[in-house]
Amino acid sequence: MNKVYPDAATALAGIVKDGQTIAVGGFGLCGIPEALIAALRDSGVKNLTAISNNAGVDDAGLGQLLMTRQIKKMIASYVGENKEFERQYLAGELEVEFTPQGTLAEKLRAGGSGIPAFFTKTGVGTIVAEGKDVREFDGEQYLMERALIADVAIVKAYKADKAGNLVYRHTARNFNPNAAMAGKITVAEVEELVEIGEIDPDHVHTPGIFIHRIVLNAHPQKRIEQRTLSTK
Repeated sequence: MNKVYPDAATALAGIVKDGQTIAVGGFGLCGIPEALIAALRDSGVKNLTAISNNAGVDDAGLGQLLMTRQIKKMIASYVGENKEFERQYLAGELEVEFTPQGTLAEKLRAGGSGIPAFFTKTGVGTIVAEGKDVREFDGEQYLMERALIADVAIVKAYKADKAGNLVYRHTARNFNPNAAMAGKITVAEVEELVEIGEIDPDHVHTPGIFIHRIVLNAHPQKRIEQRTLSTK
C-alpha cells in the first residue's frame, strides 16, 4: 500500500466532503499541518465541524477556513487569538463547543482507542456539565464525556517513514498524536520522509497503523504566534 502522495491537494482528494468532522493537530500555530489546511481551504468543502485545540489566527491555521466560512462548528479549548472567530461566534454565525483542554485531548485519545466515553472531575459544577451524566465514585462527583472520532484527521509530524510511522518534535506533540488516532482516515504532513526501517522503533510516537496518507512539506512556514523580544 503506497501511502505517499505528491502534494497536499492530492492527499485530500476523494476523502474530504461537505459536512464532515475534521480533527486538526497542533497547538496555536505550532505543529499545525500548514499545507493540508491550505489544501482543505482550496478544496472548497463546507459546513465542516473542526476539532482542534484552537482556531489559529485570522490569516493562518484554521483561521483561513473561518475567513472562507467553511467551518460551521468548532470544538476547541482556546480561541482567544482569533478576532474573526470572536465576531462569528458573537454574531451567531458559528457554533462553538468549548471543551477543557485536557478533556479535549482525552476525548480524541479515547476515540482513537475505541473507548466511547470516560469520567472526569473537570467541569463538574460548571456549565460544561449541563446536560451531561454526573456520577459519584468514592465520594467524588465525575462528569461523563463522550469520545471524539473524526471523519478525517490532518496532522503534522517532523519525520515519517513510508509506512506512516511518525516522529514529532517538541511542542508539535501537543494534540497531533491524539488527533492522528481519532481519524477514520488520517493524513500526515511531514518535513522529512525516510525509508521503512530507518526510524528506530523506540523513537516512533504514532505507529503507521493510524496513518493512511502522507505528504512531504520540507519547508513549512512555521509562523510565530507571539514574538517576545528581550531588551537586554
